[in-house]
Amino acid sequence: MLIRLVCLILLLAAGVAQAAPRAELWERWTAHDPKSAQTIDHGAWEAFLTRYLRIGADGIHGVAYGLVTPADRRALDAYIDGLSRLPISSYSRPEQMAYWINLYNALLVRVVLGHYPIASVRAIGASTKPGISGPWQEKRLEIEGTPVSLGDIEHRILRPIWRDPRIHYALSCAAVGCPNLQPEPFQADRLERQLSQAAMAYINDPRCIETDDDRLVVSSIYRWYQDDFGGSDLDVINHLMAYAEPGLAMDLQHFDRIAGDDFEWRLNDATP
Repeated sequence: MLIRLVCLILLLAAGVAQAAPRAELWERWTAHDPKSAQTIDHGAWEAFLTRYLRIGADGIHGVAYGLVTPADRRALDAYIDGLSRLPISSYSRPEQMAYWINLYNALLVRVVLGHYPIASVRAIGASTKPGISGPWQEKRLEIEGTPVSLGDIEHRILRPIWRDPRIHYALSCAAVGCPNLQPEPFQADRLERQLSQAAMAYINDPRCIETDDDRLVVSSIYRWYQDDFGGSDLDVINHLMAYAEPGLAMDLQHFDRIAGDDFEWRLNDATP
């Protein structure tokens, strides 16, 4: 009886810890101006990435958090603070999408820098929900007078407004298991190419897919957000095939279900 109870508790805890927030539209951020020709300069973020993003021999992109100078921290602060002061509701949809993606990635890097050294991003912040850890829920910025969290940007703005599963490849959660932080900022006039390239890079990486005889194991991203990829195992597999290289796509044709998932939460730290 005791063993059975312990197993039940562990299963329940695992289910809570692995649950992902649903995409719930925050109407306040649906305003936009399709005729707007305003553009946003992401040059400061590009400069930071050029200095501190490292591409490992295994293809994993890491950030040299331990090497970031005080001057470059201030430059990152100024970039994020500048974005927070923009009247983003008056911009076009493509500019808004690039804005929210870059803001999310830059803000998360700043949060990690504020707590570094750490082994995992999940060590940051306390949560009011059992089993959920990390820096996602704290309101870290005010944009147009409205407090916003990292979770808001991902689950209440980007996912429900654009409804594009490739958003999951654009956002880097500062973990080794996540899609890579890209070496260039997302730009409104390059979004389609950048999103598709990010999808192809992750899907063709061993972190995403493992096939072992008759078992298909995928990144936990596809279980946490299965609805974003169609809602079923077969929908996820079809999505993966759309961006897989020919050999991998051939392998995926033999599967109609996913046997398991995995994710590495270790910090994407490239500091020597």
